Amino acid sequence: MATTLPGGRPAPRRGGSYWGRLRGRRVLGTVAVYAALIVLAALFLLPFYVMVRSALMTNRQITAFEWLWLPNPPQWDNLRELLDESDILIGLRNSAGIAIIQVVCQTLFAAMAGYALARIPVRGRDLVFFGLLTTLMIPSAVTFVPTYAVVSWLGGVGTLWGIIVPGLFNVFATFLFRQFYLDFPVEIEEAGRLDGAGYFRTFFGLALPNSYGIMAALGALSFIGSWNAFLWPLVIGGQDAKTVQVVLSSFLTAQTIDLAQLFMAAVVGAAPLVIIFLVLQRYIVEGVKLSGIKG
Repeated sequence: MATTLPGGRPAPRRGGSYWGRLRGRRVLGTVAVYAALIVLAALFLLPFYVMVRSALMTNRQITAFEWLWLPNPPQWDNLRELLDESDILIGLRNSAGIAIIQVVCQTLFAAMAGYALARIPVRGRDLVFFGLLTTLMIPSAVTFVPTYAVVSWLGGVGTLWGIIVPGLFNVFATFLFRQFYLDFPVEIEEAGRLDGAGYFRTFFGLALPNSYGIMAALGALSFIGSWNAFLWPLVIGGQDAKTVQVVLSSFLTAQTIDLAQLFMAAVVGAAPLVIIFLVLQRYIVEGVKLSGIKG
């Protein structure tokens, strides 16, 4: 019995021209999708190409009217001069230390707070959670001056800890951890309580070891945010507390602009982020998904 299409029309046989046209459309659709992805990937990689290309050129080649696709010859001395004559190594060291400390403490504190808000039944828990969510609606520009006043009063201006401490706690990460622990299997915690474990032991022995996925996702995003921070380190940090972004800004002055050194410093400063992205890209995508969590 011949099959029919909606409306009572007879369906064409599989060997007919209909199925051939259908396969052809699917092939063309796949080709169009991949072509669009290639174009978007090229547009995304274009700034990186310009940055690396310009980092290996002289200032005259960069500002020349004639466009050069590749440096000829590559100016590898730009990297040596950058390392010898600038504070880029100090910036890398400070940025790495700040980012690592903030990632570890921020993730741990947010996990502890999120677990407490999700699992420990104390009076006023929902009110505290509502207060934390309210702080997310306050622009950072509003709290910038009060935070500076507090850090200055504590003697943190010009020090690394003055840059680190205000970023040790993240309300948004706490919210995500709370949502995660609300869906955490209760049976695992009940098994711990049968063994006599309290909330502290249950968290560090059972809940936290099963939270590596969300910890890696938020940790990766926290590292990128800490590494790219500019305004707060610029205001608080002193000569010995410069970060990579502050060092980059020093190549743009009112008197001179050293484009070759600026591009080389940008390449060196972006290299750790590229490595982090390549290693933890799966967790970064997961962190973006978690930012739209429901429930």
